[in-house]
Amino acid sequence: MEGRKSAEYFMELVTRSKRGKFKLYIGMSAGVGKTYRMLQEAHMLMKNGIDVKIAYIETHGRQETQALLSGLPEISRRKLFYCGKELEELDVDAVLQIRPEVVLVDELAHSNIHGSKNEKRWQDVLEILAAGINVISAVNIQHLESLHDDIQSITGIDVRERVPDRVVDQADEVVNIDLTAEELISRLKAGKIYDETKIAAALTNFFKNDHILQLRELALKEVASQVQRKVELEVVQQRGKKKERFMACISANEKTAKTVIRKTARLAGYYNSSWFVLYVQIPNEGVDRIALDKQRHLINNFKLATELGAEIIKIQGKNVAREIIAQCELRKINTVCIGKPHLSLGKIILAGDTFRVLLNKLTQGNIDLVILS
Repeated sequence: MEGRKSAEYFMELVTRSKRGKFKLYIGMSAGVGKTYRMLQEAHMLMKNGIDVKIAYIETHGRQETQALLSGLPEISRRKLFYCGKELEELDVDAVLQIRPEVVLVDELAHSNIHGSKNEKRWQDVLEILAAGINVISAVNIQHLESLHDDIQSITGIDVRERVPDRVVDQADEVVNIDLTAEELISRLKAGKIYDETKIAAALTNFFKNDHILQLRELALKEVASQVQRKVELEVVQQRGKKKERFMACISANEKTAKTVIRKTARLAGYYNSSWFVLYVQIPNEGVDRIALDKQRHLINNFKLATELGAEIIKIQGKNVAREIIAQCELRKINTVCIGKPHLSLGKIILAGDTFRVLLNKLTQGNIDLVILS
């Protein structure tokens, strides 16, 4: 058993050595200076004899950032026609053909124009990394998939362009570009983030002081968690420390399923752990009985869980508690995550015995139960 683990770890090291290194700058919002720092680093790498090229940089017309483009070689962008307009995208094939040591790829969460090689820019980056080319990229904290609900709660904005957490987890180095709320708002008012026509609207919407403070906290926590993950990974692999294994339990009726999935993903990510999403299909939820809208919700939830790195477990059974316990034993689960029940008092009382059986069994198996609001 030990020999097999050692061989698996060695194979992982070999695979990792063939893959390009990935450095990611994270910020709490637009305008904190992520692109500026990327370009500064590119100049430093060039001075040290590293073959670095710009694959895609978006300056948003900011003069200080624009000035740093001078002297840095660029790979021509791919031109595409969309809705009668000529637009430009990252040319993945050109990057793979030229094969620089390091490429700069801005705006990781960007959705590519229809007709591009990949649907999302983060997919472009993964392809470049797989080819052994090192990448420096950047993303704002609001684009992280598992934080979608938190971001919407803070800002009231439904962020459409999102990056799966597993992509961020693959970064070899994560750097937070931090500013105080006062510094960021000063930059905005000075016209260093948006032009004058957009400043007033930004100040009354996204760039409110309390919004910035909460986003800053999320960004700081994310980078700290990434560092902790790297430490935990080394300890687990080198010392054989026991790994946590999480399982999120969802149902076809559960309105909070997306939240349960995202929060379990955050927990699993923090511990750098394997995790699962369990759906027990009870008899009245068969394909010929379940409503179409519930089927659609289930499919979307499975897709979300897969994007966040979960393994989907879909089984049929009459007793949900019994199936949860069986899966915990089979897959050596340490922590079970469920949503806060949205039930009437009568239903809670009727379901009390089932819940008590589940709780007793999990306790006997030394398994934690987390109820997520």
